[in-house]
Amino acid sequence: MAAERLDKLLASTGRWSRSEVKRLVREGRVLANGHAAASAEEKYDGEAVLLTVDGEEVRLRRFVYLMLNKPAGVVSATSGRDGKNVLDLLPEEYRRRGLFPVGRLDKDTVGLLLLTDDGALAHELLSPKKHVDKQYYARVTGELDGDDRAAFAEGMDLGGGFRCLPAELRILSSGAESEALVTVREGKFHQVRRMFSKRGKYVFYLQRVAMGPLRLDESLAPGEWRELSAAEEKMLK
Repeated sequence: MAAERLDKLLASTGRWSRSEVKRLVREGRVLANGHAAASAEEKYDGEAVLLTVDGEEVRLRRFVYLMLNKPAGVVSATSGRDGKNVLDLLPEEYRRRGLFPVGRLDKDTVGLLLLTDDGALAHELLSPKKHVDKQYYARVTGELDGDDRAAFAEGMDLGGGFRCLPAELRILSSGAESEALVTVREGKFHQVRRMFSKRGKYVFYLQRVAMGPLRLDESLAPGEWRELSAAEEKMLK
């Protein structure tokens, strides 16, 4: 990592603004490799320097990756124009970093949502050429059968000139209300709901449980989040 100004390095964590860093330095509360920083303009290699503020080590990371269990009624956006958004669920230090959701979930769809400030990785995961699998757990009205499974496997014309790619429908239970796992390779607007609607079924609950190799942590309650583990980051990359 190239050397960067101290105020930029500390501000990149989202915990302080640059002006706040300058004040901390003036007050002698920032140490670089054990020595009080003389100026917020001093430059350091973020991967080599040990920084502490008020005696607490500061972890410098180029990018942040969060797994969120998105609840219903929250929009997958970074602004509040359409109501409460996913960034409202995070502490200020993460909001300051400029995190954004990788892809979208409908307002009433719950489950796995990845948030990051790594634009290159987001592009890889969302690129149509990559065909990253996304798996959903669905509860629907009506009985599911082999004909539905075959229709999903063939791909469907959903209107508007859009024919979706083949998808996998795994029926978990079938009756007046049915349960299934659906794996798609795209993320078109309301795609899973529209596919079931094409088969005469209404989706009354939809949860994303996986995106590529990343699976929803079942210990996360709706609205809760955590940083990805090193192993999860490695899988995604």
